[in-house]
Amino acid sequence: MAYTTIDDPTIYFNTKLYTGTGSSNALTGIGFQPDWVWLKSRSAGWDHEQYDSVRGVGKSLSSVTTNAEQDSPQGVTAFGADGFTVGTRSGANENNSTYVAWNWLGGGSASSNSNGSITSSVSANTTAGFSIVSYTGTGNNATVGHGLGSNVNMVIIKDRDVSRDWILGHTTLGFNKYLLLNSTAASTTASNRFQDTAPSSSVFTIGTHGYTNNSGSDYIAYCFAEKKGYSKFGSYAGNGNANGTFVYTGFKPAFVIVKVYAGGTGDWQMYDNKRVGYNDANYRLKPSASSAEATDEPIDILSNGFKLRNTGGSFNASGDDYIYMAFAESPFVNSNGVPNNAR
Repeated sequence: MAYTTIDDPTIYFNTKLYTGTGSSNALTGIGFQPDWVWLKSRSAGWDHEQYDSVRGVGKSLSSVTTNAEQDSPQGVTAFGADGFTVGTRSGANENNSTYVAWNWLGGGSASSNSNGSITSSVSANTTAGFSIVSYTGTGNNATVGHGLGSNVNMVIIKDRDVSRDWILGHTTLGFNKYLLLNSTAASTTASNRFQDTAPSSSVFTIGTHGYTNNSGSDYIAYCFAEKKGYSKFGSYAGNGNANGTFVYTGFKPAFVIVKVYAGGTGDWQMYDNKRVGYNDANYRLKPSASSAEATDEPIDILSNGFKLRNTGGSFNASGDDYIYMAFAESPFVNSNGVPNNAR
């Protein structure tokens, strides 16, 4: 079996940097029509904003808050063949502010999925292991089809209709625990979020709690299945040393998020390979905070993983445990057995 089936990860995930214009701004160069756009002002304290093709343009969510979905007609106004267009919304396109947008390729237009006890609407990219799932809660224990055809390693769910936390299940936590994307809290044990049940190759399981399954509420879920050489959803232990823990991913990361889940509390941390300063001075952002980017907790992006370069408690405190999600710039070894160049 080949080391990876994805030699060019940029056709499924890509980061776009841009400068706001304050007027309609068509952004290209992503390489595909994105189905999920997660954007953030780098230079100003605007909230993170998430848009996707299943909910449609002009519908924004923010991982910083518990807020319900907002009508944002001047946010992302169109998904194009090679990017997306932003309007005059300050959080997406303030004049002269700098921005970063992380883009994932789903499956295009959503299709009905009846694999679960709740019928869902799914845009699934089975090659890259990513799907966007829309469903309506019942208030009863249930399952929801995700369309990926392989076991899901991480799922992020948000109630679109009312103010609720963003809930995240991760394979390391075991789905009897959860984290909140909008919070600094450590993981919490509860059986009524995911019914203590890991996702299968066809469905994820939800309990009776409002985070995942309030009767009549509309939800959006982002599902991820690990693909060798392209994506990784794992864990590591911090060592409290500036010569920090090395985390093997099997590829050169293009994007990394980390979060402490046991032993302490702290902000989520986001890194990518496009913002100038990575390696020893990597610009980081926080999904749970609106603050501009900073360089106080850097990582080293390497050909086969990433290495922590600070003692910060949010990502490398001694004895604390962390989860991460990572997507590749290039595999460590491609499908022809050719190694990637080291940094």
